[in-house]
This record gives sequence, structure tokens and C-alpha cells, in this order.
Amino acid sequence: MNHANSVTRSLLAAAITAALALPATQAARAQGATGLEEIVVTARRAEETLQDVPIAVSAFSAEDLRNLQAEDLSALQGAVPNLNLVQGRGSASSANIFIRGIGQPDALQTFDPGVGVYLDDVYISRIQGALFNLHDVERIEVLRGPQGTLYGKNTIAGAIKIVTRRPGPETEADIEVGIGRYNARNAKAYFAGELTDTLYGSVSGLWSERDGTVTDYLTGREYNDRDERAARVALRWVPTDTLEATLAFDTTRQRNALNLGKAEAPLISVDVSTLPPTVVLRRLPDAGEWDRTAASLLPNDPGQKLDHTGVSLTVDWDINSALRAKSITAFRNLETAFFIDIDGTELELGDVFVGVDQDQISQEFQLAWDNGGDFRAIGGVYALRETIESDQAAFADDFLLFGPIPIDFLRTIEDDLKTTSYAIFGQGTWAFAPQWSATLGMRYTYEKKDYFRSTSTFSSILGNADPAFAFDVDDSWNAFTPSLTLDYKPSDDVLLYGSIARGFKSGGFNGRANAAVDVSTFDPEYVWTYELGAKSTLADNRVRLNAAAFFSDYKDFQARISEISNPDDPIPNFGFPVLNAGKLEIWGAELEAAWVPVDALTLAAQLGYLKADYKEFRGRAAGPDGSVIIIDRSGDEPPFAPEWTARLAASYTFEFGTSGSLTLGADGAYRSKAWLSVDNQDVLTQSGYWLANAFVSWLSDDARWRVTGGVRNLTDEVYKVDAQEFTAVGNIQTAYYGDPRTWTLSLRYSF
Repeated sequence: MNHANSVTRSLLAAAITAALALPATQAARAQGATGLEEIVVTARRAEETLQDVPIAVSAFSAEDLRNLQAEDLSALQGAVPNLNLVQGRGSASSANIFIRGIGQPDALQTFDPGVGVYLDDVYISRIQGALFNLHDVERIEVLRGPQGTLYGKNTIAGAIKIVTRRPGPETEADIEVGIGRYNARNAKAYFAGELTDTLYGSVSGLWSERDGTVTDYLTGREYNDRDERAARVALRWVPTDTLEATLAFDTTRQRNALNLGKAEAPLISVDVSTLPPTVVLRRLPDAGEWDRTAASLLPNDPGQKLDHTGVSLTVDWDINSALRAKSITAFRNLETAFFIDIDGTELELGDVFVGVDQDQISQEFQLAWDNGGDFRAIGGVYALRETIESDQAAFADDFLLFGPIPIDFLRTIEDDLKTTSYAIFGQGTWAFAPQWSATLGMRYTYEKKDYFRSTSTFSSILGNADPAFAFDVDDSWNAFTPSLTLDYKPSDDVLLYGSIARGFKSGGFNGRANAAVDVSTFDPEYVWTYELGAKSTLADNRVRLNAAAFFSDYKDFQARISEISNPDDPIPNFGFPVLNAGKLEIWGAELEAAWVPVDALTLAAQLGYLKADYKEFRGRAAGPDGSVIIIDRSGDEPPFAPEWTARLAASYTFEFGTSGSLTLGADGAYRSKAWLSVDNQDVLTQSGYWLANAFVSWLSDDARWRVTGGVRNLTDEVYKVDAQEFTAVGNIQTAYYGDPRTWTLSLRYSF
């Protein structure tokens, strides 16, 4: 703790003493302009320049995303301090997102995200389907720290805003085709323009395929591939200077093979012919660095299907010169059919099917006041209704034995979760003195959840129970989440601020309860975050520096653990209870910098420091007499919270007159050691590593043609990004790995 305090104070003192303020972006230059491009964001639900927003926010323009070689949201991994954003837990489309050590520790639909993802201000309720492709994006904003005042439910860690392109009267079009390693091929298109004097429209599409990067060592089948189609249509109606409405429709279709990882621990079976049951070793983990081979015996070559569709209507009305009203109405549907081989081997220990049919409808009304004076405010109401129906199956014919005889085992689950969420919110900013402003915000949230689960077990030896177990529960929660920010501008180019904010994530139910002992309701999580920061623009807009230091007091975090609740019984009950396990203290600091020393050269750097550990973590296990033993895990560290994250990037543009320009770029990102499981399993860690990327891009003199070649993971690093931990079932501890070295070559034409 003393070390963390010292580091945090030193970084903050250096930042404020030098009046630093770092740009939360990858510092792209406007074509033909000198210095750094001014970036406008809507982090506080109003248009403001990035350097005038007194919160820690990073922004990425379409050009930034192109230089990152971004295909989906996971490309932000490494580009934002203290952000973890990777493809999640055996799924081709789920997003595992943690900001400053806080996120969602389990992929099951009964858990809510800890980081809110917003598509054009519409909250996305599930991490499944949240790994959005980026084919039609104007910019992305990453807000770090709780955003409990202005944003929808469950933004306890932060928010990621995806802002798509809006059609206007100008005709715009671009077409891009590309190829790459592993037989990658893709095509993108965008068309926009005027339909009538007051109606504008756009349509965009994406087709992307890639062969698998993991090979089945038994059958030769390929896994971890990509097969995606996406489209978006938008209509923007502007009948007057004070009114506009945008109707948008988007759809994504994925048809992928299984997504497999590596079994990192010995896999076991349990012989129930003895008392107590005997552990039988079935398979040792492969030694050495992973060779990107795995296996699965799931039948009929199953894969992972996803259909994700949404429609939204956004209406903006300037009632008068000071008062603006906004309405956001949205409906989304998510349908998935995922087969997941959790153990990643030929054994049938953790083979599962998860099918989800999710609907959500939301409505938000905002009213904003700004007459150009010393006070401005925004307030509103928010409502969301979500229904999730799920069918699941678990296949485990290799898990239980009776002597040498395998016991066939199938468990089926049907569950239904309904969530209703209401909120009223408001935030006001008062410039109470020259160069000084104070912002006070408040949100009241009420949530109610109803949950039904039915579990059936089928076995020719153990007998069938249909249904084996069923329960129906409901509960509700409410919370006030205030925020207070004080900011000071000693000059037009420098901003200093301090803030206090509370975050909230609602409670829920154990979605893996297979017996009465497992039925539980877990309470909400809460966090108070205290932050000091500074932003500045220096050297005639050629240097931007941003710094922030923060402390988060995080209580009642929701932890899914793995246990055997009756170890002496002939048939063990393998449970996965969810506990409000205790509290964390999280200290950290963040630096971002961008510099244009000469017009052709852009340099950027980010640095994040995070010291997070459990101050209280009360786990549990079953004792030899069946009693519950409390395990004190205090002092452990939360998952996906490396102590250090860093990035260095550079790009240089050569101008060739009428022959166009050539840009060379490279970056390297570092992450120190991180745990990949809540309970700090030794084999589910990733030691510190660097990732390097590079690109070259030629742009024609008229900016119509662009040819780009890029390489990601230049050194072919083998590194873990996520994990499954079910030690109570076969000692399953499976790690998922990032992509190997890949290259792409694309041709783009704009007109």
C-alpha cells in the first residue's frame, strides 16, 4: 500500500507540477494540417473538445482505428491505459472488458457487464455480441471510471461509446477489399447522400472470412476462424434547422467454428465406486509453449452461430436557443447458439451448448439547458426492459466413472431472466468564478429481476431426473450514484480537475444452481472513485499531455467460485456459487501523450499503473465432515488488472506531390503479469509481454485511392488473453490465446 501511494503521488505531482494534460486519443493529424487535430467528444452528452472534458477519456477517430488495423473492438487492447478488452471465454463474439480492474468476471447471462458498451447512445445489455465490428464508425470514446450519473445501467467501471457515421447532404462512398494470412478475405462498402432536400441516407456492409488458427490434432479440423456478415442502414431527416430525426438499423450474422484454448492443468475423472470417491488422472497438459493445436469430440462439427439486430430512433429538437430535447428509442434482439468445449481436449468433461434469445427495449428522454451563461444542465429519464431465454446442455461422459466403466451424463437447463430498469438523472455545471467550474450530478436507479431455472439430468447408470430441480426467484435493488467535479483552467490550454463519483452494478441470481444448496441471490456492487487529473495542449498545438491519478474503494464485488459441496457423498455435487466476496482497493495513474515534432511525424505514448488487491475476499469450501470452511483470499489480486500497461507509437508521412503520400507506422504495447481467474490459479496467469504491430499506407494525391499493408503481432508472440476455471469439474483450467502473427493487404477507393 505504501509503495502504491508513493508511485501514485509521484506521478500525479509530476503531472500537475508540469501542468500536463494528456490527450485521450491516438493523436491523428488532419490531412494537410499542422499540429494535432482537435477532437470533439460527447462524453458528457454534449459536444465538447476532448481537452475541455474534466474526466479521463480516450477518443479514436476513423483514421486512428485504421492505423490500429482495427477489425473489431478488441483492437483497443493496448491502446488505452488500464483497459482490458479481448475476445471472451471460448466465444467468437463476446467481449471481456475490464477498466481499472473492474469488469464482468463470468460470461453467463445472469451476470451484468461492468463496463457499459453504447452503440449511438444505446446501451448493450450483454457481453455476447458486444465485440462489434468497426466497418461504419466515426469515432470511439473510452470513458474510464464509474459513469453513474449520465449513462444507463451498470457503468461501474466505465463506458465505451461507439459513434457511427451520420449521413448528410454530401455524397460519400467508399469500397474496400482485402486479403490476409490464414486465407483472410474481406470486403466493405459505404454509400451516403441526399435522398430529398430534407432526407439523407446511408448504407454500409461488411463481409469477412478467415480460416482457423487452431488445428484439431485428431481430425485436422480448424477452429478459431472468422465468418461474419454485417450491414447498417441509416435515414436522417432534417425538416427544419431545429429538428432532426435519425432512424438506424444494424444487423450482424456470424457462423464460426468452435473457439478452443489450451488445457493448462491436469484433467481428472472421479470414480464414484469408492467412498470417498477416487480421483483418476486422465490427461496431463501439453508441455512447453502452445503449438495452437487442440481437440474436441462434440458431434456433427458444431460451431457458434450469432444473429444480432437492432433498430433505433433518435430525435433532437432545439426548443429554443437555450433548451434542447432528445429522445432515444431502441430495440435489440440477440440470438446465439454456441457450442463450447471448455476443456479443449478429446475428453468430454466440459462440453456445453448455450443458446440465448435476448430482447431489449429502451427509452431515454433528455432535456439540456445552455444559454451561454455561467450555468448549464442536462437531465432526463431512462427505462429498459430485457428478456433473456436460454437453453443449455452440459455433456460430461468422461467425468464420472464406476470403476473402469464411464458413466454417461447429460444435464439440460432452461432458464428465463426478465430485467426492468428505471432511472432519473441530472447534472449541472456552474462556472462560479473566472476559470473555475463545478459539476454536480445525481442518478437514481431502480432495477427488478425475475429469474426461473429448471435443470434436468439424464444418465443410463445414475438414472434420470426430469426435472431434477427448478426454482423461481425475484428481487429488486435501487441506488443513488452521485458525482462531483471541480475544474480549474489557469489558461486556455491547461485544465486541472478533481472528481468524486459513485458507481453501481445491480445484483442477480446464481445461473449455475443445480441443487437447492446452490440457489442464491447476490447483492449489487458499489464503488467510490476519487480522481485528480490534468490536461494541456503545448507548443502551438504540437504536444498534448493528459494525466490522471485515482483511488477506487470497491465493495461487494460479485465472484463466481467453484466448489464440491458434498465431497463424501457417492455422487458429488459440483457447485458454482456466486458470492459478494468482499472489497478491493485500487490505486492507479494514467499518462497519455502525443507530439508532432515536425509536420510529417506523429509520436504517441500511453502509460498505465494499477495496484489492485483484495482487502477482503471470503471464499468457501466443503470440509471433510460436509461443513463449510471459509477461505480467506485477502491479499490476492483481481483478474485482468496488470500492474503496468504501456504503448509507444510512431508514424511518418512522405509526401510525393502528384504521386500521393506514403505513411509508415509502428507501435509496441506492453502488459505486465496478470491473473486470468478470480481465485488466482497459478496456471491461469500471463507473464509480462510486448506486442508489436506495423503498417504502410499509400494515399493518392486526390485522396481517392488507398493501399494499405499491415502486420499485427509482428514477433508472433504466444500469449494468453482469457480463461475458463471450473476446478470442481475435472480440474478444468483452460486458457485462451491471442491471435498469432497476421498480415493484411487492402485496397480502398473513395468517391
